[in-house]
Amino acid sequence: MVEKVIIMGAAGRDFHNFNVYFKGNPRYRVIAFTAAQIPDIEGRTYPAELAGKDYPAGIPIHAETELADLIRKHQVDLVAFAYSDVPHVQVMHKAAIAMAEGADFILIGATYTMLKSRRPVVSVCAVRTGCGKSQTTRKVCSLLQKWGRQVVAVRHPMPYGDLRKQEVQRFSSYEDFETHGCTLEEREEYEPLVDQGITVYAGVDYGKILAAAEKEADVIVWDGGNNDTPFYKPDVHIVLLDPHRVGHELLYYPGETNLLMADIAVINKVDTADPQNVARSRENIRKHAPRAEIVLAASPVLVNRPERIKGKRVLVVEDGPTLTHGEMPYGAGVIAARKFEAGQIVDPRPYAVGSLKKTFETYANTGPALPAMGYSREQIRDLEQTINRVECDLVLFSTPIQLKRILKIEKPSIRVRYEYKDHGQPLLKDVLLDKLNFHRP
Repeated sequence: MVEKVIIMGAAGRDFHNFNVYFKGNPRYRVIAFTAAQIPDIEGRTYPAELAGKDYPAGIPIHAETELADLIRKHQVDLVAFAYSDVPHVQVMHKAAIAMAEGADFILIGATYTMLKSRRPVVSVCAVRTGCGKSQTTRKVCSLLQKWGRQVVAVRHPMPYGDLRKQEVQRFSSYEDFETHGCTLEEREEYEPLVDQGITVYAGVDYGKILAAAEKEADVIVWDGGNNDTPFYKPDVHIVLLDPHRVGHELLYYPGETNLLMADIAVINKVDTADPQNVARSRENIRKHAPRAEIVLAASPVLVNRPERIKGKRVLVVEDGPTLTHGEMPYGAGVIAARKFEAGQIVDPRPYAVGSLKKTFETYANTGPALPAMGYSREQIRDLEQTINRVECDLVLFSTPIQLKRILKIEKPSIRVRYEYKDHGQPLLKDVLLDKLNFHRP
């Protein structure tokens, strides 16, 4: 008998699992996707052009809140969970809903959906959102470039628009961001790499993306999203831990899976974390991933003319996903405000408009910082209006890109940046060279 399936996702891993596991498989019939975490991604259809001949009308994408009703309505046999950065207990709550309605519940093995490349692959992943993957990816790409390799980065998917146009995306210039209609979240991930001279691929069909990337790369760097596992089988798997959230490496799906598979475990932010938490992170790695080599790293904040911050009323704008489903109350911007003696960190919540107001209601634990949400043009407009409404002397932007290129800000502003920095021995470059078996330059 053909099993009826619902895939629970967030516009990324769910589509990949469909493409490599369910598509063309006569055992299964996918009835629907459900969507969570990302605003306004439900109500679309996974198009027939991508779904294949078995789905001439495509596959509908519903809100996750409709899961139980969908199981009952279609007499669904199997629910496949396929998104990331979720507490283990919450995964089982989802399983309970499925099983109470009579459906089986599965998690597809991490390695089962990894595609094998003809090129060496270095993956940069994490145990939680906001651990510092982005600056580590940039560091890895820089090292590989210095060693004479042609590097292409493949980014974990963020297809929040027209899926037909996002099957395979290539970014090597700012014009490409406009061509592909990138959201703020996409630009935050792609722009710093493009500035570094790295071509970035992303999209929906990661088999086709791999084939395209292999044509112009000596080495592929998998740039992970959330705490998801890589879509490509890595030759070296780098995993980031955050001692500010020590213990989370054992409590979140699939971050713990990443930890157990790690070749190199990077404990990041040791310059701002409690030394006892750094020690606990190290103990957890040694106990649960003993084959991983441990590297310590810092994320120093970099600010031009920091004296402008002292005594000022500042609005801090932080990376969106870090504050929302990453559950961090603050990031590098707040650290910089405190370090350089801001007079006051202004609470943005009373000034929030539109979707930003809803974001604060959904993520009530967000601290005195504004998440840079921009999953749509409307949300980017809400972000701009919220920033301009806040009564402050100065805006501190700690997002990976220069938001003033996109937003019209009516206040003085300073950008807070952060980069990867080794914190003692061993150095990341030495460990990575040994793991890759490259000849030293």
